[in-house]
Amino acid sequence: MPTSPTRNTHWWPRLRAPRRHSHANALHLADALRTSTVGGLIMLAASAVAIVWACLSQSSYHGFTQFQLGSHTIAGWVSDGLLTVFFFVAGLELKREFTEGSLRRPVDAVVPIVAAAAGMIVPAGCYLLVNVLGHGELRGWTIPMATDIAFALAVLAIAGKSMPPSLRAFLLTLAVVDDLGSILVIAVVFTDTISWGWLAGSLAAMALWWLGQRRHIDNGWLYLPLGALAWWCMLNSGIHPTLAGVAVGLLTRNTAEGMDEPLDRWKATVEPWSAGLVVPLFALVSAGVHVDASLLRAIWTQPVALGILAGLVVGKPLGILAGTMLTVRHSPAELGRGLGGRDVVAAGQLGGVGLTISLLMCELCFADNAQLLDEAKAAVLLASVISAVLASVLLRRRVRAHRAADA
Repeated sequence: MPTSPTRNTHWWPRLRAPRRHSHANALHLADALRTSTVGGLIMLAASAVAIVWACLSQSSYHGFTQFQLGSHTIAGWVSDGLLTVFFFVAGLELKREFTEGSLRRPVDAVVPIVAAAAGMIVPAGCYLLVNVLGHGELRGWTIPMATDIAFALAVLAIAGKSMPPSLRAFLLTLAVVDDLGSILVIAVVFTDTISWGWLAGSLAAMALWWLGQRRHIDNGWLYLPLGALAWWCMLNSGIHPTLAGVAVGLLTRNTAEGMDEPLDRWKATVEPWSAGLVVPLFALVSAGVHVDASLLRAIWTQPVALGILAGLVVGKPLGILAGTMLTVRHSPAELGRGLGGRDVVAAGQLGGVGLTISLLMCELCFADNAQLLDEAKAAVLLASVISAVLASVLLRRRVRAHRAADA
């Protein structure tokens, strides 16, 4: 039986050949950064550093994040610029799921899609309810809608090692659809005015990207200026520039005439940078809140923070469970093999880990109010920790239950 050829994922032209030992170490590091566990732990560590830094010296932290570099601050360049790389990887994952993964066949995708939709609607409803009753700010309803795919999968990898593989597929599909929904929300809700000329320029750069993919032009250096142009034009169009990353990812070809798929090569090249640099930097410049007595009191008394906590910790798992159960009971769709309602509860609780996109939503919703911004960020961080701990407990119990059933 012939041996399948090894896929070449390191395809970028090199100016000079690195030494063999350093190249091997770089490959090991890149492979580690592609795993959900390592990426999630690095992001968590960066968030912790940001909080400690802000607590020890708020002026120093603020001076760093708000340092002006041209037209943007450092925090602005990270959220509007570098975070586009993260969304590019999300676009590649979406493309893979739509063409080869669990979103390819509607009958397989309907349960996690409905669960993801309910898992966005119910948390938003929880936030709105709390803030209507508490006379708070309604504009933060988008914050508890998102799931942090990297951190959620990291918790699953650590606490749910023996769970059925179908649970990871369910969670991955749910998180990917969640990302898509969050991206659409950013496009619709946070766009005030559109500069059509700049938007046309971005679309033209994307069209050239797509054309190059269709013509099987696989020189990575050719696409760098096209991606940068699409991002720059989107930035100036008034639409959040991270959407350019998603669009370019979706336009990347994932079929090949040889043994290498362009989508795999792009993902293998870019994902370590996203997990090891971009997301931790975003956490560093976004998660830093000065924790004092007034902030701790506000988290448990102010409607914005309470709405976020209710949305992520309660609304997320409730929405995911309700969407799943209603779909299974009232349609031909089924859960993945070996999964039950209690497994969905654990996956739903993992959905309450909102870090990356929820922090971005905080910046977009409350950029003009520093106090509300700090309260919202603190609530996101606390809700994510609570959800991760609860999910870990639930997963441990489900692991024991599955082992007992298999014995």
